[in-house]
Amino acid sequence: MTNEIKNRIVSGMRPTGKLHLGHYFGVLKNWINLQKEFESFFFIADWHALTTKYNQTDDMKKNVEDVLLDWLASGIDPEISTIYLQSLVPETAQLHIYLSMITPQNWVERDPTLKDLAKIMKDKQENISNLSYGLFGYPVLMSADIMLFNSNFVPVGIDQVAHVELTRDIARRFNNIYNVELFNEPQPKLTQTPLLKGLDGNKMGKSFNNDIKISDTPETTEKKFKSAITDRNRIRRDDKGNPDNCEVVFDYWKLFGSTDEQKEICEGCKMASIGCAECKKKLTAKINKYMAPIREKRQDLEKHPDYLKNIIYEGSKKAQIKAKEVLSKVEDAIKMYK
Repeated sequence: MTNEIKNRIVSGMRPTGKLHLGHYFGVLKNWINLQKEFESFFFIADWHALTTKYNQTDDMKKNVEDVLLDWLASGIDPEISTIYLQSLVPETAQLHIYLSMITPQNWVERDPTLKDLAKIMKDKQENISNLSYGLFGYPVLMSADIMLFNSNFVPVGIDQVAHVELTRDIARRFNNIYNVELFNEPQPKLTQTPLLKGLDGNKMGKSFNNDIKISDTPETTEKKFKSAITDRNRIRRDDKGNPDNCEVVFDYWKLFGSTDEQKEICEGCKMASIGCAECKKKLTAKINKYMAPIREKRQDLEKHPDYLKNIIYEGSKKAQIKAKEVLSKVEDAIKMYK
């Protein structure tokens, strides 16, 4: 494959509202480190948001801004990374059209996310044909996002590896059909942080009302964390607990506490020298201390809406320059009239 572009990554997020700690530890911390090593393209995927929220767009602009605020406050640096809005780089849609022409339907149908949606619809006794054309084709749009910059790596969680594999298949098929070595076959770059659970032990998400947001105040964080589940077998304060059964709180200690603090909490739990309420109170203080500079930076950025718009527009212009280069080569390979 071509070595024309080296060490380039691309990844994005749908703008569905303010981000939570699961996003921060599962995605953003990884991006922050990678941006120092790779030429990085990070996009806000507003077109992807329309695949399931096409009739819920009143908050789209606010959601885009919230995602950007959380990114910048967390440490995504627009001086070294290209931050752009998907819909402001129309070359994405153009490449999507070309890729959709060569992608077999059964490749799209095997996408695990679509399979999950189909199962949900079946369980609700809804017709699978009600899936929109846009939603059905979004795996190819995701491949276009990646291939538009001929990326070498894609930072993803383990649940998104299938998307990268599809992209590799499409890239290989394009090269074979048009007898070129244009596209790299991108590799997934997995995050090292395991999935952070919600306060109720389930997957974290704002729709489940079990998350702590990056932008939450210390007071809100403390109030929310009081509801976090602990060892269900520890009924009374003087009952001895088991940190291994504390599937939420102790996992948070592993992120926010030092090795010595984790050991102290572990021993205190086992010996019943510390209660669950006290344990959660200490942990909340650790979380708030860790998040304080991020939240302070976010509050300051909110006061400068023009600065935020400039980052989006300038980043999108920069992304377009690279996108046009790849798209031009695609059209040459296909032998489109130019």
